[in-house]
Amino acid sequence: MPPPDNSIRVSSPGRICLFGEHQDYLGLPVIAAAISRRIGLTGTIREDKQVILHLPDINSTETFTLAPALTYEKPRDYFRSAVNILQREGLRFSRGLEVTVRGNIPINSGTSSSSALLVAWINFLLQVTDNPISKSQATIGELAYQAEVLEFGEPGGMMDHYSTAVGDIIYLESQPVIRIATFRPTLGTFVLGDSQEPKDTLTILKRVKYGMLEALRKIKTHDPDFHLHRFPLDHANDYRDILTPDELILFKSNLSDRDILLEAKNLLEQPTTDHSKLGQLLNQHQTNLREAKKVSTPKINAMIAAALEAGALGAKINGSGGGGCMFAYAPENPEQVVATIEKQGGKGYIITVDAGTRVEPADTPVVSLA
Repeated sequence: MPPPDNSIRVSSPGRICLFGEHQDYLGLPVIAAAISRRIGLTGTIREDKQVILHLPDINSTETFTLAPALTYEKPRDYFRSAVNILQREGLRFSRGLEVTVRGNIPINSGTSSSSALLVAWINFLLQVTDNPISKSQATIGELAYQAEVLEFGEPGGMMDHYSTAVGDIIYLESQPVIRIATFRPTLGTFVLGDSQEPKDTLTILKRVKYGMLEALRKIKTHDPDFHLHRFPLDHANDYRDILTPDELILFKSNLSDRDILLEAKNLLEQPTTDHSKLGQLLNQHQTNLREAKKVSTPKINAMIAAALEAGALGAKINGSGGGGCMFAYAPENPEQVVATIEKQGGKGYIITVDAGTRVEPADTPVVSLA
């Protein structure tokens, strides 16, 4: 059934992390790109206080009644937390909503489907509040970060929320203060490859995050003047005697990834993009993720190797690792890269860099599963 003409439509993109996996929680910057796989909300205002969210992609429905302070009824109760965050900002909601959520972002695969949903939900709520107020895309990202991470004390960073809210390619510094730069280089197509293996985020974080934090604790105890942002990679062996072999490997890989990211930032700032160099930097990053941090999987490694053999300029795992998605930069013959990824048992999607969260025109189709 088509939505009524007075419906409100909002969408937000998924994202890929170009450079900086396992760097943000160390206070290092990241570079992420919004992608042309999106989640869309289409809905209308009700005259009562009921909020009804239809989620046909996961065969589910959420309902609750609006109140000045909503009580959470389950872990990660993001639909309610977004309303609470906005009400604390002074916004009021006196009428209910009936909304349908559809998307074509792979779910639980490291492409930020949950953050895209939350960003879109907050943008939708901003359109229907009793006292409308304009919020920038970056502010919507900050509100989504509050609703998803801070409200529930979760360990995640803020890359996903800012990337899906702001769109295009962003360089994000989260410390000592949040700083965002947006890039719009002329890039070709990417291919997103879903391994259809579940992510193993908790196991990966236990080894990679907490291993690196322990290494930093030892280094700073030994050398209080140490600074992760400035310490040169070629002096990493200075700490060989105080770190375990595994900690030294993690330490070197993080310094290397820090330097790769800064080289990529400089590349993206140029008026003309060196596509081959971008691919080389993605491959260097993947080498660290595969060999040092060990967050890739045999299946994803095979998908990456196949993509490169089919002509992709560079490829890497996407997200925290242990499963989920990879992506390849394939400005030429992306269809062939899709085919070779699918021969390895993955599911391939041709994608481009896309805009951030936006209100869609009334005649825009609801996002399909295609």
